[in-house]
Amino acid sequence: MERFNDILIAASDWLWGWPMIIMLLGTHVYLTLRLKVPQRRLWTAIKLSVTRDKDAGGDVSQFGALATALAATIGTGNIVGVATAVSLGGPGAVLWCWLTGVFGIATKYAEGLLAIKYRVRQPDGSMHGGPMYALERGLGLKWLAVLFAIFTAVASFGIGNTVQANAIASITKSTFNISPWLVGGVTCALVAAVVLGGVRSIARVCGALVPFMAAAYVLGCIYILCVNSAHLWPALKLIVSAAFSPEAAGGGFVGSTVMIAARMGIARGLFSNESGLGSAPIVAAAAQTRNPVRQALVSSSGTFWDTVVICAMTGLVIVSSVLAYPDITYDDGAALTRAAFGKIPYVGTPLLTFGLITFAFSTILGWCYYGERAVGYLKGKRWVTVYRMVYIAAVWIGSVANLTMVWRLADCMNALMALPNLVSLLLLRLQLFWEAHVLVAPLSSLAQMSVDFNS
Repeated sequence: MERFNDILIAASDWLWGWPMIIMLLGTHVYLTLRLKVPQRRLWTAIKLSVTRDKDAGGDVSQFGALATALAATIGTGNIVGVATAVSLGGPGAVLWCWLTGVFGIATKYAEGLLAIKYRVRQPDGSMHGGPMYALERGLGLKWLAVLFAIFTAVASFGIGNTVQANAIASITKSTFNISPWLVGGVTCALVAAVVLGGVRSIARVCGALVPFMAAAYVLGCIYILCVNSAHLWPALKLIVSAAFSPEAAGGGFVGSTVMIAARMGIARGLFSNESGLGSAPIVAAAAQTRNPVRQALVSSSGTFWDTVVICAMTGLVIVSSVLAYPDITYDDGAALTRAAFGKIPYVGTPLLTFGLITFAFSTILGWCYYGERAVGYLKGKRWVTVYRMVYIAAVWIGSVANLTMVWRLADCMNALMALPNLVSLLLLRLQLFWEAHVLVAPLSSLAQMSVDFNS
């Protein structure tokens, strides 16, 4: 087992090394330029996300699909992950993480467009889609589609399930001294109550939970930043200067090279918003929409909320807190997170606890949908119920088990998911450009577009 763990560590470090970072970030920048900066339509995307496309085919509303994708994306990585980037790469990592989110909006846009273009209506009327269908129907690469589905199904038990359940159990144990066995049982019951109802149940719960938990966390961060207001502007200047000058760190931070700051920030941003991993298009395909461009815009707004807003605010809270309280030390991301939030009277620790628990729980729900769609693609609908039961059991196992190797395996699976997805984005780029440039209507009439591109 020790040897296997060493292999996983080496594989994870290699898969998430500079080649993967360059491929993902390069795709983000390339699609931003070739799609004529879809980030400029962000306000339209936000408006469309809360506008129902009447009489359109699909399983859930566009907002429900976005909320489910955000539920899977907004996890412990948005809090502890950002702190880990800061602790290893210095405050400049926050800027690189933020920039990754800004450019990642274009890739999420492209993924959403392909999800609708190549989705398939099943005999029961439900819509299935995602990179596996784009690879099979758009490129004829069935074998690569199967690989993507396998990687997705395995990854759902890692980063989407056991590690999130373990985070919930660890937080409640350290904060409230509640047994992980009890927490695991309660979490299992709550997950079962939602996921056994299928995609509509998951989307309904996520649609209610995600706006509430995100708003509560953002408002709490704003309060903390108000408490640290004297250090807010210095924190912003430090984040920008340290991103390009290793000597600029100071202020209680250990300086790092520009390369380390960039690598940690970019890697954390890519891992957090999942742009390019191919997970979000799976649920985007279920959205009630008749226009690929419309859903592409809605999907792209998810990266904005996840990284450009939540990760950025977390980074500001951490950096300003370190400047405000020089006694804060950080050996790892979790320790830095607890120290930074714990310095804020009354709301700091409860906000951190609430954020970690709700973010982790929502991730479990969102990734269950990804996994069951992957299993359905591989084995058919009859295996989905079996998958759900195993998935629920894995929640309890994750709550009480040591997950050192699971973390590394999850990292590997997420990286392996990205490779087939990037193939579909790049090889289908001509279809992307044509749909985005020729079929898109003026923004004022985008919401009324009624051409059904699935017919």
